[in-house]
Amino acid sequence: MATVSLALAGSFAAPVEAASRSAVEAQFRQWIAGDLWRAAQEGGISKETFDRTLQGVRLNWDLPDLVPPGTAPPKEQTQSQAEFSSPAAYFNEKRLQGLAATGRSLADQHAATLRKVEAAYGVPGPVIVAIWGRESGYGRAKLPHPAIDVLATKAFMSTRKPMFQQELISALHIVASGDVSADRLMGSWAGALGQPQFMPGSYLKYAVDFDGDGKRDIWNSVPDTLASIANYLVRNGWQKGRDWGFEITIADGVSCAQEGPDRAKPVSAWASAGISRISGRAFPSSESSQPAMMLVPAGTFGPEFLVTPNFYVLKEYNNSDLYALFIGNLADRIAHGGGAFKASWGDIGKMLRSDVLAMQKVLVAQGYDVGKVDGLPGFKTRRSLGEWQAKNGMTPTCYPSADLKAKLR
Repeated sequence: MATVSLALAGSFAAPVEAASRSAVEAQFRQWIAGDLWRAAQEGGISKETFDRTLQGVRLNWDLPDLVPPGTAPPKEQTQSQAEFSSPAAYFNEKRLQGLAATGRSLADQHAATLRKVEAAYGVPGPVIVAIWGRESGYGRAKLPHPAIDVLATKAFMSTRKPMFQQELISALHIVASGDVSADRLMGSWAGALGQPQFMPGSYLKYAVDFDGDGKRDIWNSVPDTLASIANYLVRNGWQKGRDWGFEITIADGVSCAQEGPDRAKPVSAWASAGISRISGRAFPSSESSQPAMMLVPAGTFGPEFLVTPNFYVLKEYNNSDLYALFIGNLADRIAHGGGAFKASWGDIGKMLRSDVLAMQKVLVAQGYDVGKVDGLPGFKTRRSLGEWQAKNGMTPTCYPSADLKAKLR
C-alpha cells in the first residue's frame, strides 16, 4: 500500500489499559536501544542519525490497532465490511462537488506546473489533482502527528509491527537525506507523509524535487507534490494516452460474470458483445484495439464499468475499487465538468461478512474460484456467484444477497 489517506482517519478505541504504561514505556526504551538499533544499523542508518532522530521519541497511546506488551490482539468481529456496505456514502455528492470545484480552480492556478509535469511523466493533470484532493484536501488537511512518534509506536506495539518497523527505518533514511528534519516530518495517524500521503518507503521511491530547490518537499512545495504523485503512477505502470475507464450499460443477455483483470478483451470486442457507454457516446477510437476489463463492484445493483490498466494503477495508490473509481470520477469532473455516475448504487451490503464467507465456502466446495475466502465480495467471488446463478437458471446479479444465500447450499 502506498498511502493511508487522511480522509479515511476516524475515531478509534483506546488501547487496552491492562498493561502498566510506565512498564511499557521502559520496554519501549529498551526496544529502541536494542532491537530497533540493530535493525536500523543493518538497514544502513548511522548511530548519529539514529540517536538524533529518536532522542525525543514518545509513545502515542491514542493510535488505533495498538497491542501493548502483555495484552492480546483484539479478536476479529463478525461484521459487515464498510467499503462494501455503503458505496453510496463513499461517493458523497456534496463532497465530490466541493473537491471538483476546488480542483478546477487549483488546476487553473497551477496550469503551468501541471503542463510541465504532464510533459515529464505523461499523467493527465486532472488525475494528479484528483489524488491530491482525495489524499489531503489539496494540502489543506492537518498533519497532526510527528511521524517518528507514530511509526515508532506502531513498530513497537501494533498489529503490524514488522511493516511499521521497516517504515520507521525508511523515515530515518529520509532524515539522513537532509530533505526534511525529524521535527518537521509530520504525518497522519498511520505515518503517511505530506500532501500526497506517502508512506516513508514510498517517499524514498517516488518523491521528486520538481521545483529545483534541492529537496523533495511534499509538505510545502506544490510542484514537488504534483510531480511526486505523477512519478508514483508512472513507476507503477501508468499508460500514457489512455483513460482510466468508462461507465457502461451491459445489455440484456450479456453476463456480469465476466469481470476481472484476468479477463481483459479489446474495447471493440466488448462493444460487439453488447457493452456500450451509458452516456450514449462511442468509445474513443484510440481505445478500440486496447484491452479493457469489466468491473461491477456492486454486481447489477450499481454502476457498471469498463476499466483500463490505468484503473489498476490507481489501485496501487490505494488498493480499493471504490477508491480508484472515486479518483476517476473526480478527475473527470475536474477535466470535463462531469457529474455523478449515471447509475445509482442499490440498497446492498446488508450481508454480514460471515454470511459472505459461508457463501464462498459453498462455491469453493462446488469447484468455483472465489479468490481469497475472507468474507469480502471481491471480483472473483462476484463473478463466481454470477456463474453459479447462470448455471442454476437464474439471471446473474453477481453480488451476494440474502435471497441468494438461501438458495446457495
